[in-house]
Amino acid sequence: MVNIVLVEPEIPMNTGNIARTCAATRSRLHLVEPLGFDVSDKAVKRAGLDYWPMVDVTVYPSLDALFERHPEAADDLWLATTKAPRDYSRAVFRDGCWLFFGKETAGLPEWFRMAHYDRCVRIPMRPDARSLNLANSVAILTYEALKQQGFPGLSGEGEMAEL
Repeated sequence: MVNIVLVEPEIPMNTGNIARTCAATRSRLHLVEPLGFDVSDKAVKRAGLDYWPMVDVTVYPSLDALFERHPEAADDLWLATTKAPRDYSRAVFRDGCWLFFGKETAGLPEWFRMAHYDRCVRIPMRPDARSLNLANSVAILTYEALKQQGFPGLSGEGEMAEL
């Protein structure tokens, strides 16, 4: 299982796509406020997110509140940032790991990145590209983490396997 943490996400469509990835992979979604959108039941139903009931989502008022509730997160966390000194292929993602992603316009706070410098990873891309879309970045790292764990509880076959 993977814990996905979005720190101050701003764009509802990105979080919706990330929630869908969490639903498909049985990953937990943790949202750190402030959020740039409403995640109330009414707002989710209005947006037609029929997969939302499949998502284990928790909202926290701050990073401190998240770590107070989940002190184990500090033991196996990874921070996704374009500023990281190494790419994600060097990370060892274990069951229950925590993947942190920052808001779309600014990424993760510098103090947080510096406090966990050795746990910062990046997705390789050309130097003149600013970054990938947040939802794409989450999907890449989530599936890499699950691949390293052997895709626990996920089906590796589609209906064509019956042919």
